[in-house]
Amino acid sequence: MAAREEHRPRDTTQNLTEGPPTRRIIWFAVPLLLGNLFQQVYSFTDAAVVGRLLGVEALAAVGATGSLHFLLFGFSWASSAGLTIPVARAFGAGDLPLMRRFVAAGVLVSTGVAVGIAGLGTACARPLLKLLNTPAEILDQAVTFLVISFGGAAVTVAFNYLSAVIRALGDSRTPLVFLIVACLLNALLVAVFVGLFHTGVGGAAAATLVAQGVSVALCLFLVARSMPILRLGRADWHVSRAELGESARTGLSMGFQMSVIAIGAVVLQYGVNGLGVDAVAAFTAGMRVDQIAATPLTSFGVAMSTYVAQNRGAAQWRRIRIGVFRIALVVSGIAIGLGAIIIALANPLVRLFVSETEPEVLRLARQFLLVAGVLYLILAMLHLLRYSVQALGLTMAPNLSAICELVLRSVAGLVLIRQIGFLGAPLAGPLAWTGALIVIVPAWFMQRRRLIQKEAGGCQVL
Repeated sequence: MAAREEHRPRDTTQNLTEGPPTRRIIWFAVPLLLGNLFQQVYSFTDAAVVGRLLGVEALAAVGATGSLHFLLFGFSWASSAGLTIPVARAFGAGDLPLMRRFVAAGVLVSTGVAVGIAGLGTACARPLLKLLNTPAEILDQAVTFLVISFGGAAVTVAFNYLSAVIRALGDSRTPLVFLIVACLLNALLVAVFVGLFHTGVGGAAAATLVAQGVSVALCLFLVARSMPILRLGRADWHVSRAELGESARTGLSMGFQMSVIAIGAVVLQYGVNGLGVDAVAAFTAGMRVDQIAATPLTSFGVAMSTYVAQNRGAAQWRRIRIGVFRIALVVSGIAIGLGAIIIALANPLVRLFVSETEPEVLRLARQFLLVAGVLYLILAMLHLLRYSVQALGLTMAPNLSAICELVLRSVAGLVLIRQIGFLGAPLAGPLAWTGALIVIVPAWFMQRRRLIQKEAGGCQVL
């Protein structure tokens, strides 16, 4: 282990290798949860304003882009989380020079990701939407929304990475504050651009980019003013091939997992698009609510990746096991409660997006929420175990679980929807979660046995 620096400057970081595990994880996860909820407000606001002010066709156009948007920007978000796993591990070990080199390596990889998303996304938007069987009456609006979103990929990628780095050092509160400011600005700008300036769906996409740009500026200001340990000097950019390779391996592996899952969502979107505009609008409304409901489960998974990585760096093997077990109980209760709330409030939630003049859209969206809300417990366990295993250095099992999700979502998109209609769409998620969990559970118990062996042997490396 590299020598520890004499002292750490007073800043907003926190070490998750000390203190009661359950309390530390929950306090770390709560701001992350709130931040992810506000992140969902971006798409929620876009859909609500567009649906109410521009009508069902515009709502369907935004919804038709959802799977492609998730495919590329989901890769960015997940790769950012993966890139900061070595950062968190080095921070937990107290090796701050190594931590800064991993931050620099992440900047290099993120730059490549941003260029790739912008180039691929803008060039392929129309062909991919046509390939997805997007209804002709909404195609042009959908292309406009995607091209503007992907054209500003550098802003989104920068915000994802900067937020992930700050969280890797144990500070989940500051990114939350920045995100709240950006969400409020986004809501205001969407209403102004769409309602006042009549810019259509393109205005909604532009408003999101402006709001995220504000978040990027705030993150950079924080680093400059209050987080000196993240200020990169010339020596920090001398990243070794091994350090760059480790960052790329963990980052691109998690990005790959999210992309594989997203490809399944693209196939599912293809199946829904073939059912017509009403089905696409209902799917859009249902997915917006479902994504917000699933946010607490995702947030605890991301929190566990930071917790496990820091404790791995500090060789706190027993603490890792205790944390995973106790948080499993916490997220189980959350998942059951979320499902009950979604089922009870399905009708008013759907009416946030669709007026009473669209009874078929309302019926299908309610059906989506009633089915999805029953099985959130499976999703909770999947996120918890997959992020924990990834933070322990495994990539093969998480990758295999993601491929399993791809296969099962594709089956739902291509077969179930054809056989039973729209009902196949809400069944796709639980089907995919179950298959992925079957893959990841044995991997976690194998790692758990290794943790016990390391603890008994007093080993310092895993």
